[in-house]
Amino acid sequence: MSNVELLEKASNIARGLAMDAVHACSSGHLGLPLGAAEIGAALYGEVLRHDPSDPAWLGRDRFVLSAGHGSMFLYAWLHLSGYDVSLDDVKRFRQWGSKTPGHPEFHETPGVEATTGPLGQGLGNAVGHAVAAKMLAATYNTAAHTIFDSTIFVLAGDGCLQEGVAAEAAAFAGHQRLDNLVVLYDSNDVTLDAMADKTQSEDTLARFRAYGFEVSRVERGNDLGAVIEALSGARASTSGKPRFVELRTLIGKGIAEVAGTAKAHGEGGAKFIPAAKKALGLPDEHFHVSDEVRAFFAARMAELRARREQWDATYAAWRAANPSLAERLDAARSGAAPANLVDAIPEFPADAKLATRKAGEAALQAVAKAVPSLMGTCADLYGSTFNYIAGGGDFEPATRGGRNVRAGIREHGMGAIMNGIAYHGGLRPSGATFLVFADYLRPSIRVAALSHLPVVYVFTHDSVGVGEDGPTHQPVETVMGLRAIPNLDVLRPADPEETAGAWAAAIERADGPTVLALSRQAVPMLPGDAKSRREGARRGGYVLVKETAALQHILIATGSEVSLAVAAAKELGAGARVVSLPCWERFLRQDAAYQDDVLPPACTARVSIEAGITLGWKAWVGSRGRAIGIDRFGASAPGGLVMERLGVTAQAVVDAARAIG
Repeated sequence: MSNVELLEKASNIARGLAMDAVHACSSGHLGLPLGAAEIGAALYGEVLRHDPSDPAWLGRDRFVLSAGHGSMFLYAWLHLSGYDVSLDDVKRFRQWGSKTPGHPEFHETPGVEATTGPLGQGLGNAVGHAVAAKMLAATYNTAAHTIFDSTIFVLAGDGCLQEGVAAEAAAFAGHQRLDNLVVLYDSNDVTLDAMADKTQSEDTLARFRAYGFEVSRVERGNDLGAVIEALSGARASTSGKPRFVELRTLIGKGIAEVAGTAKAHGEGGAKFIPAAKKALGLPDEHFHVSDEVRAFFAARMAELRARREQWDATYAAWRAANPSLAERLDAARSGAAPANLVDAIPEFPADAKLATRKAGEAALQAVAKAVPSLMGTCADLYGSTFNYIAGGGDFEPATRGGRNVRAGIREHGMGAIMNGIAYHGGLRPSGATFLVFADYLRPSIRVAALSHLPVVYVFTHDSVGVGEDGPTHQPVETVMGLRAIPNLDVLRPADPEETAGAWAAAIERADGPTVLALSRQAVPMLPGDAKSRREGARRGGYVLVKETAALQHILIATGSEVSLAVAAAKELGAGARVVSLPCWERFLRQDAAYQDDVLPPACTARVSIEAGITLGWKAWVGSRGRAIGIDRFGASAPGGLVMERLGVTAQAVVDAARAIG
C-alpha cells in the first residue's frame, strides 16, 4: 500500500477521532477537522520537518492552527504522528485539566505552537514566528553551518481572513517578503452563521497577491495527492515571497447530512456518526486507530529522527566552531535576565527633569546592550515612543539581523506578531505605541497574558498630560483596563530612576507580559537615592517619603502624580507618608509583611492620586479613604492646565487628606 493510500486511511481515522471526541463531550467543532483532514495528513505525514519526541527541537518547522475552534484537527494529528498526546488525552477533549482543551493552548499540549481561537490571531502569530526565524538565521547561521532554516505553516479559514488582525499581519508579511511563511487557506464557502457569500465577495487570491504573496489554488482540497504536491511545492518555492495556498475543501466531509453547509461548522452530528463512520470505512469502535496507520507513523518518526540527527551533527559542529555564538544562543533560549541587570543602567543626574518616555529610551539602550536577544517593534512612532534600539538597525529583507521592526500603523497585527516571536523563542520581543491605542491590540495582550509570554509593551503618552491632542489621545480608563487582565504587570513609573527599575523588572519577568506606561511630559526627580527607587519599582510599591512623626496620612500615587503627592506631604506635615505604587500586580506578589510595612493597616486616612479613572482605588484607600482621579474624558489644552482643571493637583490631595482628618 502506498504512502498516499495509507494517509488517506489516516485522514478518515482522524475524522473518526474528531467525531468521537466531540460526541463524548457533547461540545466542539467538527467542520474543520472533517473538512481539512487531508491537509493534516499532508503536513504530518509528508511535509513538516519536526520531531514528535522533542516538540521543542530548535530546528523544527512550525505549524499554527489559526482556526483554533477546529482543535480536534490538531489533537488528532498530534496523537497519530507520535507526540505525547495519548488516546486517553483525546478522549478527555475539553475536560478540566486535560491536554486537549477546547482551543489549542501553548504550554498545555506538546506540539501546539500558539494559543489560538480568537480568529486571525494565529495568522499574526505565524508571521511573528517567521520574523523570529529570519532574525535568528541572520544572527546565528554561518557560511559553514546553517542551523536556522525552518518553514512556518499556518492554517486559516474565512473567519480568520475576515479579521482585521490577519489583514494587518499579512500586509506586513508581504511587504517584508517573509519567504519562510506558508498560509494555507481552508476555503469551504462557510463561516459560522451562514454561507460565506453572505458576508464576503472579494477575490481572496487577488488580495494576497496584492499584499506580495505568491498565490496558488488547489481546486480539490480533499484530494490528498494534490494537497501533498501543493504543500511540498510551497515549502520548496524560491520565489522570495510568502506563499498563500487556497485549498477548496468540503466542510464537515464525512457527515453527508451537513457537509458543505453552515451547519457543519459546529455540528456535533451525534446521530449521524454511525452512518458517517460506515461510509468512511471505519469500524463502530470508538476512538479507533488501525495498526497499519500506527505502523506508518512509527516509521515516519524513525525517518524524521534520522533527519533530526543530521541536523544535530551540524548543530554540534556549529557550537564547536562558534563558542561565543553558542553561549549567546543558550542565554537567549533560557530567557533568564543577566544578573544585576538594573545596575547596568546608568544613574540619572539628580537634577534631571525628563519625561519617563525619554528616561525609558536611555534605560532601553543599556538593557539592549546587556540583553542581545531583545528586539523592538513600533507602530510607526519610534520618533515619539523613543523605543528604537540605537545601532540595532532595521529588520528588512536585506538586513534580517536588524533589531528594530517597523510594524506600520498596525497595532493589532504588531501585538500578534510580537506574540509569535515570543512563542518561537530565542528572542525577547518588545513593542511600542501610545497608551491610548493599547485597545487596538488588547486581544493580543490578553492572549500574551494567558500564554505566559514575556512580552514588553512600551506605551507612552500615558495620561491627560498629553495635552493639546485632546481626549481622543488622552487615556483615562486605559491603565485600569489593562490592570484588569490577569497575569499582566502594569508598571507606571514616576521618575527616571523608577523607569530604570521598571525596565529591569520587565526583562526579569519570564512568566508573563509587562506594560510600561510612560509619560509624554517631563517629571521631576523624586527624593531619596536612586537604588531605593529602582528597587521599589521592581517590587511594585515602596515608601518614598517616610513620616518623621506619628503616622497620620498615607498618600498613594503612580506615575507623574507621585510628585504631586510629595508636594502635598510637605504641606500636610511630618505625619504624612508618600507611597509610590507603580505596579499593583508586583506589589501584591510581595509577602504580607512587606505590604503591611509599606501600607500599615492601622492607618486608614489614605488618599490616592492618579490621572485616570478612580475605579479600583478603593482596594488601596479603603472605605474611609479618598481617590483623586479623572472619571470623565479629558480636553484639548496644555497638559498642565488639563490636569489642573480636572482636579489632579497637590492641593486636591491636601484638601482630601484634611477632610478625612
